[in-house]
Amino acid sequence: MTVLLVITILALIVSGIGLIVFIMLHSGKGTGVSDAIAASLYSTQSGTSIIEKNLDKITIIFAIIFMVALIVLMIIYPQGTIAGQ
Repeated sequence: MTVLLVITILALIVSGIGLIVFIMLHSGKGTGVSDAIAASLYSTQSGTSIIEKNLDKITIIFAIIFMVALIVLMIIYPQGTIAGQ
């Protein structure tokens, strides 16, 4: 295994887990985990919107890392090259 392959696979795994965690933190109709946290921390609606904006940014960053790792893996191992090894 090359160093690039190991780094790419680790980035894919970490970003995949991060995506799952941060998507689960998003509120879906006012009943999400982020609403429960925001309700205990902030009593105003503006606090909730700040938390949601930060969750959106973090989720987008993890999604970009995930997609870049997938593209790099597709370049490293084109279709059919893994079976020949």
